[in-house]
Amino acid sequence: MVLEQFYLPCLAHASYLVGDETTGAAAVVDPQRDVAGYLEVAATRGLRITHVILTHLHADFIAGHLELRDRVGATICLGAAAKADYPFLPLHDGDVVSLGRVQLRVLETPGHTPESITLVVHDLDNLDSLGGGNSKPVAALTGDTLFVGDVGRPDLRVALGWSASSLGGLLYDSLHAKLLALPDQTLVYPAHGAGSLCGKAIGRETVSSIGTERRTNYALQPMERSDFVNLVTADQPDAPPYFTYDAVLNTRERPTLDQTLAGLTALTLERVLALQASGAQILDSRDPAEFAAAHLRGSVNVGLVGQYATWAGTVLVHDRPIVLVTDPGREAESAMRLGRIGFDAVAGYLNDGLASLADRPELTAATERLSPLLAAERASGGTLVVDVRAQAERSSGAIPRSLSLPLSQLSRRLNELPRDRPLLVHCAGGYRSSIAASVLKAEGFTDVSELAGGMAAWEQAGQPVTAREA
Repeated sequence: MVLEQFYLPCLAHASYLVGDETTGAAAVVDPQRDVAGYLEVAATRGLRITHVILTHLHADFIAGHLELRDRVGATICLGAAAKADYPFLPLHDGDVVSLGRVQLRVLETPGHTPESITLVVHDLDNLDSLGGGNSKPVAALTGDTLFVGDVGRPDLRVALGWSASSLGGLLYDSLHAKLLALPDQTLVYPAHGAGSLCGKAIGRETVSSIGTERRTNYALQPMERSDFVNLVTADQPDAPPYFTYDAVLNTRERPTLDQTLAGLTALTLERVLALQASGAQILDSRDPAEFAAAHLRGSVNVGLVGQYATWAGTVLVHDRPIVLVTDPGREAESAMRLGRIGFDAVAGYLNDGLASLADRPELTAATERLSPLLAAERASGGTLVVDVRAQAERSSGAIPRSLSLPLSQLSRRLNELPRDRPLLVHCAGGYRSSIAASVLKAEGFTDVSELAGGMAAWEQAGQPVTAREA
């Protein structure tokens, strides 16, 4: 049996290749949109991908089911409650996807979404000698129903007409009647790890077991159904606006990632300026320090590291053209990572990057990055300090008299910021503050600076911090 996890840190996304090396049949579960890795491993292991299965219609990324269908002819499988524009095999509770001696038994586990399923993996070459010849479950591919240390949030379908409380009740039933009925030794392989916004307390490990989760997962401790619903619907992190868009796009026939990237072209500076004048978004994916030193006026900086796609999807809109400004050679990567969340409207990239502005200094701008000492002087002189960290981070200590405005909420709360007062933006280390400062300047705020090194530098310099909450 083959059971291999593929983990994509930038989206905290786990996907799986499951197969039988004897028959060569395999399935990919919850694939990312760029599917080359699955094809390479399958070829190395002598497997052919016959099925591609989504445990649910994901909101935080575009799955690669259409890509695998078109590349290798894999049959798309969804939970029976799903609705989609493309043909798929509906999977009902108790159905089995047979890959030879490896079988995937379907459990319908609604709650995170109405159509969520769990796939229980059985290896028929590993029979239970004490169980009448039955195969013990090897693992459960739980999607977003059960995470390591957490459970899936039930509020991401509110914009599509579902109530968080009703889905929370279904989640309680799915966990207790289906997943906790599995043997304790059954391995738990979820679709996300720490950092994903599909849960609020996901652990750093990417595999667990039913027994471990039964003992340690806060949401699986004994409690009434109503208490569980209250618990899992409270204090969830802000969901980026693209989540609903992605959930819908995953139900639709659409161009594949290969098709969208094939149209990526170099643009002259004049063409970029014309697109910008007509409403295109300029996304600069260079390092924040380089962006601060010089950038095209009106551009937004999201550095091509870490959670690039998530933050780009938070501050940009999917239905307006995007023009890329990148380090030379990183144009395709910048576009591909946007494609992972369905932001396919990339009109092209600035040919020669920022070098094309060498003779046009009037088109460039810079962002002042202040040392902690200078930042403290500015703050005492009337500059408003804007803290764009999440509220949970701020509770551990903040700059006195600073305004809390999490980056995830910035675009919709711009009217809360004064335009006639200097603004000093900071985050934990400088990545998010660069995004925030660039958004503010693109929206017409004229006096915006950053705290170099963020809160870490402020504390290291011995500057005052509000008392931390116990």
